[in-house]
Amino acid sequence: MSGDITIKDVAHKAGVSIATVSRVINNTGYVSESARRRVEEAIASLGFSPNPSARNLPSGTSRAASRSDILVFGSLNVDFVVRTDRRPLPGETVTGRSFSVHAGGKGANQAVAASKAGGRVTIAGRMGDDIFSGVLTRSLLDAGVRGDLLERVPGVPTGSAFITVDASGENSIIVVPGANGLVGTEDVDRMMPILKECGLILLQLEIPLEAVAYAVRAAREQGVTVLLDPAPPVELDPKILSLIDYITPNRHEAEFLTGIRVVDVQAASEAAKKLVSKGVRCAIVKLGGEGVVYATRSSSEYIPGHKVNVVDTTAAGDAFSGALGAYLSEGRTLAEAVRFANAAGALAVTREGAQPAMPWRGEIEKMLAGQ
Repeated sequence: MSGDITIKDVAHKAGVSIATVSRVINNTGYVSESARRRVEEAIASLGFSPNPSARNLPSGTSRAASRSDILVFGSLNVDFVVRTDRRPLPGETVTGRSFSVHAGGKGANQAVAASKAGGRVTIAGRMGDDIFSGVLTRSLLDAGVRGDLLERVPGVPTGSAFITVDASGENSIIVVPGANGLVGTEDVDRMMPILKECGLILLQLEIPLEAVAYAVRAAREQGVTVLLDPAPPVELDPKILSLIDYITPNRHEAEFLTGIRVVDVQAASEAAKKLVSKGVRCAIVKLGGEGVVYATRSSSEYIPGHKVNVVDTTAAGDAFSGALGAYLSEGRTLAEAVRFANAAGALAVTREGAQPAMPWRGEIEKMLAGQ
């Protein structure tokens, strides 16, 4: 039994980060007495035995030898977030209320979301060799994501995003690709050993489209389920669309891909069905606080949103896609997975930042249970 228990299970049971569990196990760094006691009790309760071959994510190597169910291939950014009462108009200067720095990037966000939601996740991508790469690797480590396939590129900055969030929680984002722009087909070739072992690959469009398309084809050749979050939206080759199992656009991305203006649930359903007609196995259109619509060749369904206090919508879509991938990788039904992801997205908007806002599995399950 102990061999099936991971450090992430211990962290979840103790209600602490994975980094805290690691510090307790290795007796390194400060841990409060109450946190140490909870970790020790969780270890004893679960019968956890630390893996002696565990290594450190920031070095670009694996923390554990366990197989990953989900491979995330995508961008890693550092988010520079300014909060203000309202976003400036062109040529206008406004005063911000706060400034913060968070780990982000759609690929890294979704890897963290999938891992916190219960998935066993490896991420593949590129970072610069600057100080910001450490912000990313620490966040991934805390969430339990494996970083075997992360590459640091000398002389190139880590990708960055400059985010303005207004009083309503809505945001505007400028992304500078940095090392993400250098991701190529060779990265896919390098990740093939892990791709062959996993059940699902999670992709976005913040890295070069050529690399994404190559990854889609490689995954299908290996019989791996393909989940694509088409953000930011770009024109997709119909041949690539026909190879995608699940696609998760928001209303704006769905309109870009289908030409249908998604103004309500009915329009979202039409857009989802049109994407299915293009060859996608399942299209899931995210409607923010209004919920989600999904369609397959044989059915469609609308799932209402959850009423929550909106603080920051920055990573709601990433929370949704990551949680969806986690549940699908467990063999859950489509309806179960979409409901689970819908709750994850709702929880994410109640917190500031991207990766810090991603909910843990227990939190998602409590929301679904009405607690």
